[in-house]
Amino acid sequence: MIAIDVQNIVKKFGDFTAVKGITFGVEAGVFFGLLGPNGAGKSTLIRMLTTLLPPSSGTAVIHGFDVVKQADGVRHSIGVIPQAMTSDLELSVEENLLIYAKLYGVPREKRKRLMDELLEAVELTQWRDKQVKNLWGGMRRRVEIARGLVHEPRIFFLDEPTTGLDPVSRVHVWEMLHRLKTQRELTVLITTHYMDEA
Repeated sequence: MIAIDVQNIVKKFGDFTAVKGITFGVEAGVFFGLLGPNGAGKSTLIRMLTTLLPPSSGTAVIHGFDVVKQADGVRHSIGVIPQAMTSDLELSVEENLLIYAKLYGVPREKRKRLMDELLEAVELTQWRDKQVKNLWGGMRRRVEIARGLVHEPRIFFLDEPTTGLDPVSRVHVWEMLHRLKTQRELTVLITTHYMDEA
């Protein structure tokens, strides 16, 4: 089954073409990497695939939902980790997850179990009550990964998730992503400008 089907997708900003006619398909249950230098259009592509930007032309179908015509279906099927860290630094790790679980309508009885599972999976159980501002970069990225999975998406988009992390943290994030992909039967699309990661 094709989890992500992109056909000749284009994004223009006035006279500037940021994404020029990209076509690819991603089978369910695989890791798919998009490699390119800064400014290549990777983030713009991710923003189109996650319904944040409408394509100028072409189509994208995510988990059977068209990104333009069925945006809500796409949004409920995906988890997204943007390039910039977006966790609320003043809230605790657990509070950051709880807000997203509520936003996605995760039932109360399911929230605690899911949050416990995710915190254990990203090795942050002992930090659950700590404010995010007290965590270092790699740990903050793990908070964001757990937060992106709190509504049990089928497809996970990560936009340069290891940029700015030290080499040890990068390795740790990759090990965790492989483990989560297997445990949760995820399809993962990741952008990177690191050749070794691709």
